[in-house]
Amino acid sequence: MNITIRSEMPGDVDAIQRVTELAFREAPHTDHTEQYIVNALRESGQLSISLVAELNGEIVAHVAISPVVVSESAENCYGLGPISVLPSHQGKGIGSQLMVQVLADLKSRGAEACVLLGDPNYYSRFGFVSEGQLFLAGVPPEYFQVLSFSGRCPKGEVFYHDAFSATGE
Repeated sequence: MNITIRSEMPGDVDAIQRVTELAFREAPHTDHTEQYIVNALRESGQLSISLVAELNGEIVAHVAISPVVVSESAENCYGLGPISVLPSHQGKGIGSQLMVQVLADLKSRGAEACVLLGDPNYYSRFGFVSEGQLFLAGVPPEYFQVLSFSGRCPKGEVFYHDAFSATGE
């Protein structure tokens, strides 16, 4: 399987929306608005990193990175997500390849930390941990995780961009 990971290009928008919608269509614990969130991040200029994975010229996966605000004055922190893989390509390591690349990109940009909301059993393999002093309101602490690139973990409440409220309406 020859996967190519690259930055999003203008002609990729429809394919990214399709991949994101299909990836989350049957997922539990979601409002099924992820494709609208990615579009709203893009439209608001908050899509800091947007990578796609291609297989034989077809986009089969996508990951979005956007800035977050931490109440205790941490700077240069980002949120990962959504990350999407077409259902027919899940479990083949494509999402892991995207994770490794996007985290390397963040680190090379001098990011202090990256946060995400997700399954700790999956994301711990990339170094993410639940940190009691960093939280997202309304989310069980074990599912809100952070990866520090600086060696110290930011503290306080995390706020995502308003694009995360997008509903497509």
